[in-house]
Amino acid sequence: MHEEIRSLAKRKNALILAHYYQTLDVQSVADEVGDSFALAKYARETDADIVILCGVRFMAESAKLLSPLKTVYLPAPNAGCPMADMVTPDDVLMLRAEHPDAAVVCYVNSGADVKAVSDVCCTSSSAVKIVNAMREREIIFVPDRNLGAYVAKQCPEKRVILFDGFCPTHHRISEQDVIDAIEQHPDAYVLIHPECREEVLRHAHFIGSTKGIIDAAKRSDREELLIGTEIGVQEILMRDLPDKRVYSIGSTFTCPNMKRTRPEDVLACLIGEREAITLPNDIARDARLTLERMIELGG
Repeated sequence: MHEEIRSLAKRKNALILAHYYQTLDVQSVADEVGDSFALAKYARETDADIVILCGVRFMAESAKLLSPLKTVYLPAPNAGCPMADMVTPDDVLMLRAEHPDAAVVCYVNSGADVKAVSDVCCTSSSAVKIVNAMREREIIFVPDRNLGAYVAKQCPEKRVILFDGFCPTHHRISEQDVIDAIEQHPDAYVLIHPECREEVLRHAHFIGSTKGIIDAAKRSDREELLIGTEIGVQEILMRDLPDKRVYSIGSTFTCPNMKRTRPEDVLACLIGEREAITLPNDIARDARLTLERMIELGG
């Protein structure tokens, strides 16, 4: 199947992209593996006619927004993001009405319709930089309250208004889970994603995005690593750093939506058994502006 996928992808000028949280067998058929927005930018910079984005829906939407003339597929059509589904355009418009002087910063983990009524997007790695760059003193941050709280702490001159959304995978990890893991591995370097709760982040040696965690783990001279994000990162580091001992905080750090994609689904896209991502023109236009502004402000 791997050979068939690669052969068809070459013949159809298709680019296969996989998020770090995808299973290793899906990553093995991909042209590029990375963070969600990095993959969307990579798709835009290539001359591929077809983009197959192995991830969840908002990631495929971002790729379509930045590459409107390309055909973009989500191999597992039912792979959604619970956090993205927690916020609606009406929620954002209501917050705008309550805080008319505030700018809306929307985490990239959101639907295109929510991006369309926001001022600018951000990633977990660019969120602090973008909030600092906004001229408004008040910032409405949607949908992730944990990332928003982390940003607020790093930007004390701003008043950050949080929406009550969260990533179930990161949010379910408790402070006691971290304490227990550190007691088991007291010499480990602790790396945690800012989608985790504030009390969990207090125990981290490093706080950063998925790619940031991977890069920091590879730079570390510690023999033991304790990873506080989706289990896919532990799997990647165990593969790439065979001389290190890599552990996960807790046993429930798995995103079920990220694990829906199988190589068979990638093949189904290539042989025309999946529907391409489509977005209404007005939503696509406005949402694209928030992504372009993110690139402008956040690099």
